[in-house]
Amino acid sequence: MSEENKDFGDKAEESANEFSEGAKKTANEFTAGAKEAFNNTSGENKKVLVGILAIILGSLGVHKFLLGYQKEGFILLGVTIIAYATSCLGVGLLFMWIPYVIGLIEGIIYLTKSDEEFYNTYQVGRKPWF
Repeated sequence: MSEENKDFGDKAEESANEFSEGAKKTANEFTAGAKEAFNNTSGENKKVLVGILAIILGSLGVHKFLLGYQKEGFILLGVTIIAYATSCLGVGLLFMWIPYVIGLIEGIIYLTKSDEEFYNTYQVGRKPWF
């Protein structure tokens, strides 16, 4: 009986090691895939994400922050906040539509460019506006 237990223990240990190696391999593949999706050297996923966010949340400058344009993102966000704060005076109503239109135009431009052109223009070339 002890020989069977030893045999069973060896097989269990071998199976556990195989499972551990498989889990490590899967975790490494997942990590590599997640890093690739986040960095996305082709620019395709970032193009679609940024284009849609520019159309939906363009006035807040979210698309600018995702592309790494901090100054331009804060400009859009600041104009939107100031427009809302001064809308009770009527002045803000004149400026409230400007960031929305900028986001809409940029979103359409982003989505109509090819993946290569978007990547070269906005991620490599760092063109901040339109």
